[in-house]
Amino acid sequence: QVQLVESGGGLVQIGGSLRLSCVPSASVNLNNMAWYRHTPGKDRELVARITRGGTTTYADSVKGRFTISRGNARNTVNLQMNSLSLEDTGLYICNADQIYPRQVYWGRGTQVTVSS
Repeated sequence: QVQLVESGGGLVQIGGSLRLSCVPSASVNLNNMAWYRHTPGKDRELVARITRGGTTTYADSVKGRFTISRGNARNTVNLQMNSLSLEDTGLYICNADQIYPRQVYWGRGTQVTVSS
């Protein structure tokens, strides 16, 4: 069973930056890749998505501050987070889908905590 493995989370002060990365545990041909954010008491929120062709979408709350990108192998995804605010605190979870066979993958998440 392929798993997505996230890294790069941590504790950062307001206005700081972090870079998250996500890689699959085995060789797969991934289509869309995305980052979600889970905060206690709230629904899981889509933060950013990138297609295999490189088209990106962002949540309004992170536009202009976060940048999603794929690695050269196209099967890794990064999230550069700048100008972090308290509201960005949460568990960031990587997501990806595969066209054939049809499959959706989730990671376990990496914690991002922004402090004042």
